[in-house]
Amino acid sequence: MTTTPQRPATAGRTLLSLTPVGGKRHGSRDLMTCKYKCGNACDAPLANVSGNPHIAAELTKVVKRRSLLRAGGAGALVLGGLASAATGGAAAAAPAVGAGAAGGAGAVGRPGTTLATTGFRSVAPNRRDAVTTADGFDHDVLISWGDKVEAGAPAFDVHHQTVEAARQQFGYNNDYVGVLPIPGRKKRALLVTNHEYTDEELMYPTGAYTAEEVLALNMSYHGMSVVEIRQGLVPGSWLRVEQLGRAQYNRRVHIATEFRFDGAAAGSELLRTAADPTGTRVLGTIANCAGGTTPWGTVLSGEENFNNYFDASGDLPAEYAEQNARYGITGSGSNGWSAVDERFDVTLHPHEPHRFGWVVELDPFMPGSRPVKHTMLGRLKHEGANVSLSKDGHAVVYMGDDERGDYLYKFVSRDTFVPGEGRRARRHNKTLLSAGTLYVAVLTGDGSEDGLHDGTGVWLPLTSDTESYVDGMSVEEVLVFTRLAADTVGATAMDRPEDVEPNPVNGRIYAALTNNSKRGTTFAADEANPLTTSMVRSALGEPLTEAAGNRNGYVLEITPDGRGRGDHAATTFTWDLMLICGDPEAEETWFAGYDKSLVSPISCPDNVAFDSVGNLWIATDGNALGSNDGIFRVPVAGDERGHVKQFVTMPYGSEACGPLVADDDRSLFFAVQHPGEVDGSTFESQASTWPHTDDFPRPSVCVAFRRA
Repeated sequence: MTTTPQRPATAGRTLLSLTPVGGKRHGSRDLMTCKYKCGNACDAPLANVSGNPHIAAELTKVVKRRSLLRAGGAGALVLGGLASAATGGAAAAAPAVGAGAAGGAGAVGRPGTTLATTGFRSVAPNRRDAVTTADGFDHDVLISWGDKVEAGAPAFDVHHQTVEAARQQFGYNNDYVGVLPIPGRKKRALLVTNHEYTDEELMYPTGAYTAEEVLALNMSYHGMSVVEIRQGLVPGSWLRVEQLGRAQYNRRVHIATEFRFDGAAAGSELLRTAADPTGTRVLGTIANCAGGTTPWGTVLSGEENFNNYFDASGDLPAEYAEQNARYGITGSGSNGWSAVDERFDVTLHPHEPHRFGWVVELDPFMPGSRPVKHTMLGRLKHEGANVSLSKDGHAVVYMGDDERGDYLYKFVSRDTFVPGEGRRARRHNKTLLSAGTLYVAVLTGDGSEDGLHDGTGVWLPLTSDTESYVDGMSVEEVLVFTRLAADTVGATAMDRPEDVEPNPVNGRIYAALTNNSKRGTTFAADEANPLTTSMVRSALGEPLTEAAGNRNGYVLEITPDGRGRGDHAATTFTWDLMLICGDPEAEETWFAGYDKSLVSPISCPDNVAFDSVGNLWIATDGNALGSNDGIFRVPVAGDERGHVKQFVTMPYGSEACGPLVADDDRSLFFAVQHPGEVDGSTFESQASTWPHTDDFPRPSVCVAFRRA
């Protein structure tokens, strides 16, 4: 359902209709998004020039094999049956969802059914400036940019913002969404959110602030927020606690928040600066994208496109030339922060970039505590980090390095998890990510014709907390220059590995591999196949046309080796290409063998989540099929495996972030990031006004639930 609140007109400004304007660059992404989010990464020199084997070479074999199986018209049934048989284990018992109606519509859910098991009619692709949920469902906006977070925060006034106010208010461009129940308070929880980046062209009225004030505000709107929420009257609905004096956990983490380093690189010469000669503490966290919650009740957050914040346009020390190039730290950067904070000038502070690109751990239940940057998880463009426990209790963290041609990683802790919620157990568990072994993935096609799996893989160790396994690199060097270490051991290059999450029901790992616009150009021409060209739409309703590169992405399914559901500590695995995304009319698409005429188009998977029966929920970013981004539900087991159905679409110009199924599968939390981020838009001429509370857009966190 779409709800567009009525509101009074604003004097002197005409609010936008739901009809969008503007052109597109990469899929639904405009140049404005490319500039502020990733610093025009697609136009930058390829960061990974190692020449390591690329996953495309293995996927070529997979697609050719599936094409043979489809010959004669029976292939989809054959391969679909094999895929279902391969699921096995706990996943095979998961109930089917959404079956039974022509066109994959499914029945409208019955009251009392959950998001995991209810049927719903797929939301059609659209270009509306609204959140549109499946029939029978509704949504509420929980919190928006500028809303008060900390007690004493001033009311948001877009014309008169200050740094002090911004550091107490909800930040800009919310991404990751975590919800943690408050122990002993059944109807209360903590909402934890990342604030990835800012878009000054949409945020500030022309002439209201000086250039220096804009930069200082931008810096303060980055970081994280912790906000107490409470259950609403309608099952599955939630509201934020507005009596801030009673919201004892509320907190804003920002550029002036002090963090501490831990792990084997803490205190290293590579992390030392004039401001921190110990190499053990740093101010701020930036470019926080996705994340995850831990079994011990903390939140992990990934620092992603940190390179955009550093000015490297001057004379740089030659000793770090290769390392800086590998991380994209070149030129003046796209954010200009060095103009107001000299530590972001690499010519003056060559070690400062080494202090970003980490996984952050925040304890939302201790608002006065210092967050931690975990050096044992490596320095990457971290999309996020997600934790599972191995069979013998070791913490295992899965991670993706969000760059064309970069890698999948995991970390296995040295020590084991202690069950329980007591202080002693929690204190111990919060040290688990400080020591262990960091691995990188190598994937190989198995060459088999059975259709059960697409290949095998191995996790290669890079370093433990005491010993490097990479020739010529110390432990500290592997952790600070992780990309170079992975290059050296021959890791498999992937197409922008973003969210990598373990499914708690079937024990498998699902990786969202968003796209690679350079496939077939920058990458070798002998990879010309359905994954080096893609069918895209220039606009909704336009015909499919061929474009170079992997434009729509795919979802990789990894099964750890080991008895039963496998063991996350295992160093070998099998892998399956579960989804080749795109329009189901396109020949190259694949939906785990499911009937393509019944699935929703899906493009550019970014973040994933799971419900209690193991269904995969996918959020997209940069739809290349002419429609708004959305969130989709996909069963991973049984006859419905691969049945992609769109549950909700985002407002015009925005990205779907977060998704989290919670509250006994009654709530879907998600973040609407950068609404109206369309080329040519300004504060005075907006492409979106969502959530329609003002005459400018405000990124917000929402929750969807069944309508009463």
